[in-house]
Amino acid sequence: MITTSTQPQPDVTAAPVPRRRTLGGYNLRQLAQLGPVVALLALAVFFAIAAPNFTTGSNLTNVLQQVSITAVAAVGATVVILVAGIDLSVGSIVALTGSIAALYLQHAILSTGASAAVAVLVSLVVGTACGFLNGLLVTVAKVPAFIATLATLTALRGIALLVTNSYPISIKNPAFTDIGIGKIGAVPIPVIIMAVTFAVGYVILHRLKIGRRIYAVGGNREAARLSGIRVSRVLLFAFTFAGLCAGVASVILTAKLSSGQPAGAVGFELDVIAAVVVGGTSLFGGRGRLTGTFLGALIIAVLGNGLTLMNVPFYWQQIVTGAVVVGAVVLDRVTRGEPGE
Repeated sequence: MITTSTQPQPDVTAAPVPRRRTLGGYNLRQLAQLGPVVALLALAVFFAIAAPNFTTGSNLTNVLQQVSITAVAAVGATVVILVAGIDLSVGSIVALTGSIAALYLQHAILSTGASAAVAVLVSLVVGTACGFLNGLLVTVAKVPAFIATLATLTALRGIALLVTNSYPISIKNPAFTDIGIGKIGAVPIPVIIMAVTFAVGYVILHRLKIGRRIYAVGGNREAARLSGIRVSRVLLFAFTFAGLCAGVASVILTAKLSSGQPAGAVGFELDVIAAVVVGGTSLFGGRGRLTGTFLGALIIAVLGNGLTLMNVPFYWQQIVTGAVVVGAVVLDRVTRGEPGE
C-alpha cells in the first residue's frame, strides 16, 4: 500500500526575508544609531582645537541657547516625520505666532507678568491652530503633507506680513523678554523650556498609547489601519503637536529678539528637519528617537557656531550643513535593509 506524505511542503513562492546588513559582524542599523554621538564628539574635538574660544563657558552657553529654539520645534517635527509626514510650515508658524504675540503686548495696558503670560498663551494657541490646520488639510482634504505644508508656509507668512503691515513689532515687556534671555540660577530659561518640551515628547512617544500608534502608522500605514488604528486621528495629532512645539519655539525666539518678526525665521523649517534627520529619524517613518533629535540639533548648532568662530563664510556653512543632511539620509537608506536593495 502506497501512502502519501501529509507533511507540508515549503512555499517556494514566499517573499524572501531581508537579511540584516552587517559590517564586521555588527548590525549596520545599530552602528548607525551611534553616528550622531560620534559625529558630535568629533566636531567638538575639532573645533576645540581649530576654533578660538569654542570651549569657553560663555560660548557653550550660547550654543545651548541657540540650539534650544531649533530643538523645541524639532520635537514636533520628529513626531510628524515618524508618521512618514513632513512639515514645511514651521518657520512661517514661528513668524506668525511671534508677530501676533508682539502685537498683543504692544497694545497691552500694562507691561506685567500677567500680560506676558497671556502673550505666551496666545502664541501656543495660534501655533496649535496652525498645526491643526495642516492636519485637516492632510486628513480631511487628503492633500499630501508636502503640498499642504508648502501652501501654509506661504499663506501663514502672508498673514504675518498682513497683520503687521510688514514691520517688526517691538516688545517692551521685561517679563516676556526674560523668557529668551533670562536665567533661573545658572541655567538659561530657554534650556529649561527645551528640557520640558523633550520630556513631554518622551512621555507622548514612549508612555502613552498615541506614541505606539505613531510608530505603527509610520512603519506601515495600511497595516495600522487594518489593526484598528484610526490613522487620520494619529496624523491630525502629529501635525497639531508640531504646531504647538513651533509656538513654544516662537515664544523663545520672539522673547530673545524683543520683537515680533513677520519676515523672520525664513528657512527655519530646514534647520528643524535637518536636526531630525541628522539625529537618525527615518524620513520614511516609523523609526527614530528624541535623543537622536537632540543630538542632531546639537550637531547643527555646533557646526554653525564652530564655523562662525573660524570665520568661514556663511555660504560655505550652508554647503557643509547640506552635505551633512544628505549624508544622514544616505546612511538611513543604506541601513534600512529593504528587500531588493
